[in-house]
Amino acid sequence: MNILVVNGSPKGKYSITLQTCLYLALKHPEHHFEIFHAGARIKALEKDFTPALEALRQADLVLFSYPVYTFIAPSQLHSFIRLMKESGEDLSGKFVTQITTSKHFYDVTAHRFVQDNCQDLGMKFIRGLSADMDDLTEKKGQQEALAFFDYVCWCVEHNSFEPLPAPLPAPAHRPVTVPESVQAEKPGDVVIVADLRPEDAQLAAMIQRFRAVLPLATRVVNLREYPFRGGCLGCFNCATDGKCIYTDGFDEFLRNTIQTAQAIVYAFSIQDHSMGPLFKMYDDRQFCNGHRTVTMGMPMGYLISGDYSREQNLQMIVEGRAEVGGNFLAGVAADETDTDAAVDRMAATLAYALEHKYAQPQNFYGVGGMKIFRDLIYLMQGMMKADHKFYKAHGQYDFPQKKKGTVAKMYLVGALLSNPEVKAKMGNQMNDGMLAPYRKVLEQAAKERSK
Repeated sequence: MNILVVNGSPKGKYSITLQTCLYLALKHPEHHFEIFHAGARIKALEKDFTPALEALRQADLVLFSYPVYTFIAPSQLHSFIRLMKESGEDLSGKFVTQITTSKHFYDVTAHRFVQDNCQDLGMKFIRGLSADMDDLTEKKGQQEALAFFDYVCWCVEHNSFEPLPAPLPAPAHRPVTVPESVQAEKPGDVVIVADLRPEDAQLAAMIQRFRAVLPLATRVVNLREYPFRGGCLGCFNCATDGKCIYTDGFDEFLRNTIQTAQAIVYAFSIQDHSMGPLFKMYDDRQFCNGHRTVTMGMPMGYLISGDYSREQNLQMIVEGRAEVGGNFLAGVAADETDTDAAVDRMAATLAYALEHKYAQPQNFYGVGGMKIFRDLIYLMQGMMKADHKFYKAHGQYDFPQKKKGTVAKMYLVGALLSNPEVKAKMGNQMNDGMLAPYRKVLEQAAKERSK
């Protein structure tokens, strides 16, 4: 079988993920593995995609190999997938799968992104392998990689793949009413970070309406106008001091122009089931902040043109992005129903959040994501010095083993519950005991109300 490994890592042959593919190639000499460094060659491929097309045509199986960057694949792989789709090449019926390495921070959304786009092309998608960065160095990880490849070979032999989604009729996108002018003098500072292409007239109108109805001053940062030198390289040059290796000044631009605002609103048209390669480059380049939630407490909103209600994976990314960052999500205004009402509602909610300093506790997306980061930074504190300092200062090392009193109390409760006689005598005392601290809160609230 001819297997094309599309290496989406910008690090090329130095990619950690690629090592798993090389291991499989050594273990299975009966198959031909071709490595194509798509991430490292993306600028050349944007000028001439022919070498990639020739490799894709020869492949019996396409294997995407990449690290997970900021909820999805690196921006370089976004661009490669965009070029695949724009080429017009018929890849339908070709088998495809993926291997990623990460610390399992939203690896599910990265995998779904690749799956959705491959299925757009009619490819036969086989569920991929999500490995920890260190898995290949251990016997268990090696066995899991080999078992995965055996499964892929079985799927190809038996023509087994994930079913293609049923085609849906194109929804009608609702127009937006654009006010004649935006009030000049307003308090505050809300930055709108947008990917505004010339063809994004609908998105531009949504931004214009939002600026008119929001009772706060706004400014627009169009990413199309920023001189990016390229996407994140995963080089960790910024690990100790937060300074990006690129000389395009993005790290300072991010901190001085965007993160100084009171709130951030992101605006884009959906492209390839995501925010598009340019916005992904912006997201990836924010790694100059490491894993530090430097905008926590800042409200956030979205203006999105496209079929947002159908993009479940993108919905998870949008919500997870806010939850992990500690940002109140004021809403997502899309143009599928009543666009004017959606924009106005998001603007009103954002203004309320700013006026009342409203925030919510993190849900599973935020708590789970931050626990992964907490454990990662604690282990890597010697290298990720800026992150370690930030986590210590903000009390984010909330390890449960520090709560020794609670642990001891649970041992006592466990011992009591293990004794059948004691357990029988307790009756409903267990529930009463659990409710005791909450009753104190209610009693205090009742006293305050009666005053």
